[in-house]
Amino acid sequence: MDHTSVQSESRIAHFPIMFFAVVMGFGGISVAYFKAHEILGIPLLVFEGLRALTSLLFLVVFSLYAMKFLTHRAGAKKEFSHPIRINFFAAFSIALLLLAILWRGVPSLGGSLFWLGAGVHTFLTFYTVSFWINNNFEITHSNPAWFIPIVGNLIVPVAGDGMASATFLGYYFAIGIFFWVVLFTVVFYRIIFHNQLPQKFMPTLFIFIAPPAVGFLAYLKVGGGFDLFAQFLLNLALFFAFLLLFMYKNFMKLQFFISWWAFTFPMAALTIALLVAYEKSHEAVYLHLGELFLLFATLLVAGVSVKTLRHIYKREICVIEE
Repeated sequence: MDHTSVQSESRIAHFPIMFFAVVMGFGGISVAYFKAHEILGIPLLVFEGLRALTSLLFLVVFSLYAMKFLTHRAGAKKEFSHPIRINFFAAFSIALLLLAILWRGVPSLGGSLFWLGAGVHTFLTFYTVSFWINNNFEITHSNPAWFIPIVGNLIVPVAGDGMASATFLGYYFAIGIFFWVVLFTVVFYRIIFHNQLPQKFMPTLFIFIAPPAVGFLAYLKVGGGFDLFAQFLLNLALFFAFLLLFMYKNFMKLQFFISWWAFTFPMAALTIALLVAYEKSHEAVYLHLGELFLLFATLLVAGVSVKTLRHIYKREICVIEE
């Protein structure tokens, strides 16, 4: 085997599960542009192009991780029992659910993606919670990425609208909302009273925006109206977005990591929530904020994509991490 082949093998061995966050970022911005098409009149072609790109990215990332599992199974299993990386496996099932939303117009495909995504996410929820219960953790192991496998259940009602009953979807809404409160308490306590998050996990602070934003959308899907609780969720999402923008200096000089993709999906989710809020209330403030955050989310996805491609070109991706 020549040197190039050895290098390629090594990079596959270190291909991280968190690459599915790339699909989440593009999936989120794709859904945002579909809603922008409905409300702002942005050409549908933009959404269709993003949907095709998201689907292609999913196939590429899935193929590369499947290759890793087949050729370096021990490494993949090690990730699945790692106290931090285990949480990123749910990015795979969330990617499936986002694809289900994107392909809802093709019922057979959208339905298959939804049931597959919901099934995988259900398994990962039980597996992750039982993993937490059966193992000893340090408080410093906690970070906002812990929301992904459990609070990520809130995406099931959003993706399952029209594919499953409100009763079925309400089960996932309840899990997501309950564990959002529990895990937020744990993670916020860790951030305030213990050591600062490592630099590579600083972007995951943006995940604080996602639970109330997606929770708002999920609440509407399970039968809630644009009532006080819906506004409570939306306002919390806005608060965390404004807080993190206020703290912008914390993020300006961060070294690039794949975790930068944590910037993208939450901002796209907030954009969708704001546009839906305008649709429900016709309050101009939601429309203008939705337009602003759509621009910001687009720039984030574009910027992080350029950074990612640059580091792939420099062969600084898929290397050994501590």
